[in-house]
Amino acid sequence: KQWPRRFRLLARLRIFLWIMVALAGMGFIGLYAWRGAFQEEASQPALDTIRADYSLTSHTGETVTEDRYLGKWQLVFFGFTHCPDICPTTLAEVATVIDGLGDVARNVQPLFISVDPERDSPSAMAEYVTAFHPALVGLTGEPGAVAKAARAFSAYYEMQPERGAHDGYTMSHSSALYLLDPKGRFVRLFAYGTPAAEIIEDLKERL
Repeated sequence: KQWPRRFRLLARLRIFLWIMVALAGMGFIGLYAWRGAFQEEASQPALDTIRADYSLTSHTGETVTEDRYLGKWQLVFFGFTHCPDICPTTLAEVATVIDGLGDVARNVQPLFISVDPERDSPSAMAEYVTAFHPALVGLTGEPGAVAKAARAFSAYYEMQPERGAHDGYTMSHSSALYLLDPKGRFVRLFAYGTPAAEIIEDLKERL
């Protein structure tokens, strides 16, 4: 007569334990999701502080500031000429965008700002950017000037030692494409890998 009662107690205990395990699992999932969302949000640039503020040297040797390109929509990308993948992929997309805009492309200025001023001289930038599109302007400068430009755009970059890379290092950097309006104000980011067709559609609506 005692066994059925003990069995019932064990069954209830087992159910209780399963409920606790399920609640703990739900709590862990919720915590993980919150942590992921928090990290994603924290990793986003401070969009409300992004602005164009720089004095750099173009690939033609001309000293330019952000005022030089006022009056045009600007597509701005930070990278470096020894970049193995992200930079050539993005600049090829930018070239496709400019060609795809047709006649209104004259109202858009694509800019490529180097985060590797030690290697990216104006002549190196000239050879690089002209391989993608004649409208593309490469900008470089002294390390301090590059750092100032990156801070203004909330852009990240960092030298990373890498055995086998040219000069023994590569550069980690932000991969987003910035859109500025004709007054030089930040409008939006295009994430890395955004199809050229999507950027073209967005720009045509604005133009």
